[in-house]
Amino acid sequence: MTLKMFDTVLVANRGEIAVRVIRTLRAMGIRSVAVFSDADAGALHVAEADVAVRIGPAPARQSYLDIAAVVEAARRTGAQAVHPGYGFLSENAEFAAALRDAGIAFIGPPVTAIQTMGDKIAAKAAVSAFGVPVVPGISRPGLTDDDLIGGVGDVGFPVLVKPSAGGGGKGMRVVHAAADLPAALVSARREAAAAFGDDTLFIERFVLNPRHIEVQVVADGHGNVVHFGERECSLQRRHQKVIEEAPSPLLDPATRARIGAAACDTARSVDYTGAGTVEFIVSADRPDEFFFMEMNTRLQVEHPVTELVTGTDLVELQVRIAAGEKLTLEQDDVVLSGHAIEARVYAEDPARDFLPTGGTVLDVVESGAGGQERSDPNWLVRNDSGIRVGTVVGSDYDPMLAKVIAHAGDREGALRALDRALAGTAVLGVTTNVDFLRFLLADPDVAAGRLDTGLLDRRLPDYGGSPAGDDELIAAAVHHWLRRWAGAGNDPWSVPSGWRAGVHAATTTRLRAGDRTEHVHLTGTPAAGTARIEDGETRSLTATLDGRHLTVTLDGLRTDYVVAAAEHVTWLHGGGRTTAVEEVREAPVRPDDAHAGDAELVSPMPGSVVAVGAEDGASVTSGSVVVTVEAMKMEHALSAPVDGVVELLVAVGDQVKVGQPLARITASIKES
Repeated sequence: MTLKMFDTVLVANRGEIAVRVIRTLRAMGIRSVAVFSDADAGALHVAEADVAVRIGPAPARQSYLDIAAVVEAARRTGAQAVHPGYGFLSENAEFAAALRDAGIAFIGPPVTAIQTMGDKIAAKAAVSAFGVPVVPGISRPGLTDDDLIGGVGDVGFPVLVKPSAGGGGKGMRVVHAAADLPAALVSARREAAAAFGDDTLFIERFVLNPRHIEVQVVADGHGNVVHFGERECSLQRRHQKVIEEAPSPLLDPATRARIGAAACDTARSVDYTGAGTVEFIVSADRPDEFFFMEMNTRLQVEHPVTELVTGTDLVELQVRIAAGEKLTLEQDDVVLSGHAIEARVYAEDPARDFLPTGGTVLDVVESGAGGQERSDPNWLVRNDSGIRVGTVVGSDYDPMLAKVIAHAGDREGALRALDRALAGTAVLGVTTNVDFLRFLLADPDVAAGRLDTGLLDRRLPDYGGSPAGDDELIAAAVHHWLRRWAGAGNDPWSVPSGWRAGVHAATTTRLRAGDRTEHVHLTGTPAAGTARIEDGETRSLTATLDGRHLTVTLDGLRTDYVVAAAEHVTWLHGGGRTTAVEEVREAPVRPDDAHAGDAELVSPMPGSVVAVGAEDGASVTSGSVVVTVEAMKMEHALSAPVDGVVELLVAVGDQVKVGQPLARITASIKES
């Protein structure tokens, strides 16, 4: 039989993964089709594709999760195959079946494999039959809360409550004591039902000092299964991966071979085809002992680290296998070369408990763009990004914006390369976690490879953010100042030199960055000026502004910035970090203290109200959860800061904005 490669493939996704798949399709000479919601009409993946089709409004359920709309887009554009990326419909058996019925190839595994591995209870039973070790626990269909509470004694605490459907850490809860289990089951079921439409739960023993290690497998339709080594994914928070690497610094060659063989057996247990990932939990105290957790029947976010250490394009393999081709390599042909580490860039604020952020992308700074970090030929830096200037980052989708991946000859070199790449990475206009990623890479345990899934949360209290220094505040004031100089033209009265018959008057700007608010005074000219913060020392200043590039020299020390401004906020990237500085009006002379003691709960992020913990007019105590807001797959509970009576301003299902009042607490009057 003569096989024919696809000539048109639709990518049923968005963001960086859609861009990444489209680029491989282009390299293969395959016409690409993008789909987009109204929110993504100007997105990068739409611009990169050969053809783009609108499939609905912004909410994912009405666009990227609309099976009929995606299948119809494939039919209309003549696509012979659909690549689902990850997330959305990538592990949806109904979607794969709908494509099959429409005569369109699904670039993924068979429907039966998706169904089995999508049900974690059924998955454990399937792999156990092939001798793959599984974590002890309670995992049978239809378990009620009473069943789980009654049976947990045989498992032993601590335990991990897990949804049978879905992934990404949503609905998972670590429970250390029996008294905490009932409440954990209630919240886990609610989150699982909202995320996956299925609130089935099961319980596993929580492995102490756990490390999360996964193995990349690829299987064709001719019975061949090969693994491409493992990835270490232990640096995570709320069960969401943050930094991943390949290979794992924990495994020795013998364990690597054993865990790889177990991953291949996992694929064989469901007659798997395509690329997939088998996830294992490994105790840092017993690295030779591993247990099956789940199989992701799709490409993983962190697949680039495997591509860099094996020299393999996994998307190309996916496409070729879906077209019926055989794997052209055997297990011995897979050789791991060097070390690769990936960091996920999220729209979130680590200094505020990683709350999702948003905004319009004013500028993007990438390190090693085009592949090579020029200063060191032994380092390779790869940027997988789904954003560009003008991208609006909202609350409709996952907050991941991009991935920065570094490859070097050894782990130490890869860590240095990634840190340097992150120092040269910025998304101006949106607060991101880049500074926290560099903080994490500098941790001694991370540098030594002493990892576990709780390390990130243990280190978080030591993270103080990246507060603005004097230089950043002066640079922001200089940016305002230089724009006034440029706008003055030949009008001597508009030039902000501060010229007077006597002592020159300063141009003063009141600025706020984080918790710091200062007055910055500038005098003279850009070629020969001075700068002073409040009543501090006077510093010599020269400065130039050329488009987005600002150069500021203070007391002979030069710093180059990429700068962007919107409304009253100036974004600066220079010296390896990004700072947002806001121009603020003078503070009022007397604050309004008429309602001292009362409290107002405001939404810390754009999202929707998913739970209300008190009735309107009810009495609440300090610490009681009043309203829970969900955005970008994250729940945030707002608690009463004082005892008092609650006035609810929202209801479950309401869409809310950042800073929108959700409830007011009238403080109780304490008798003396």
